[in-house]
Amino acid sequence: MNITKILIADDHTLFREGLKQIISKQHNLQVEYEAGSGFEVLEVLKRNKIDLIVLDISMPGMSVFELIPEIKKLAANTPILVLSMHPEEQYAVRLYKISVSDYLSKECTGDHLINAIIKIISGGKYVSSALAEAMAFSFDDSFKKPLHQLLSNREFEVMKMIVEGKELKEIAELLFLSEKTITTYRSRILEKFNLRNNVELTRFVLENKLIN
Repeated sequence: MNITKILIADDHTLFREGLKQIISKQHNLQVEYEAGSGFEVLEVLKRNKIDLIVLDISMPGMSVFELIPEIKKLAANTPILVLSMHPEEQYAVRLYKISVSDYLSKECTGDHLINAIIKIISGGKYVSSALAEAMAFSFDDSFKKPLHQLLSNREFEVMKMIVEGKELKEIAELLFLSEKTITTYRSRILEKFNLRNNVELTRFVLENKLIN
């Protein structure tokens, strides 16, 4: 029996333990490695061969949009299952475009997770009907794209942090960028939505449900 070696990456130890308990019930699935940050993920991949990565979308050290391309440099063919608290239509289309194998809510059931893992390691993808529709619209220029897709991946991240109430200095530290760079991203976001300040941005984002 072939054993699928899995790397779980999440900065919450209790959540990793929960995932391990669910996965360990399947005799052909084995959580071989764990990581609590993007940098730790890359260190594990430099030294080991992994069959599947289960990756939290929000971890310290690196943005998921920065981390996944780096993962692909080290393990181009290793499938990635992203887990997130964010609705799939907000992040999943962006992630599928950078070669994520699947995207699941952290509120999914254990059976759902296992089914997704089995499908991924068999070479398939799980795509919900809502996500399939969102993906179809995103690739079809005849449809008006959702507002959040007007932003680049980095702009989307900065927008989310601003709406969460983070100061520009804090955002810069979290993303390992200069405060000046974050200010530039903020200006681009406001310009694209024709807004003047963070208060208008927050109201606009919430009214249009651009993030959860």
